[in-house]
Amino acid sequence: MSELQDRLRADLTTAIKARDEVTSSTLRMVMTAITNAEVAGKEHRELSEDDVVGVLSGEAKRRREAATAFADAGRDELAAKERAEAEVIARYLPAQLSEEEISGIVTAAIEQTGAAGEGMRAMGKVMGVVQPQVKGRADGGAVAAEVRRQLGA
Repeated sequence: MSELQDRLRADLTTAIKARDEVTSSTLRMVMTAITNAEVAGKEHRELSEDDVVGVLSGEAKRRREAATAFADAGRDELAAKERAEAEVIARYLPAQLSEEEISGIVTAAIEQTGAAGEGMRAMGKVMGVVQPQVKGRADGGAVAAEVRRQLGA
């Protein structure tokens, strides 16, 4: 079991003892998502630290999208609940990259791949270089938008 999973489990116990409903319910959902990822496929596997961060990133993204959808529908109490859950999950994710840092990584990737004059045809090539560097530390949509901007689309 990864260190992050151990920390999640310990924090879940602490939250239950402290009767912190938001934290305990969120960590239960996260632990379930991790277990589901472990048993997905043909055989059970132990998740690496990166795999756990990937699951956490996915859960955080779901919460952000749900909060936006609820807010757009005028369901502010549900949007606030989703935002609170996203904040709990964010405690366990690596520090997020700033826009400047993302821009720098994308610029370096474009130079590395020689994609400067190719336009949008090079999007996949550039994203293939950028994604491993930003995994779990930046929203994929924001990264793709920056790649598009720098490729001139």
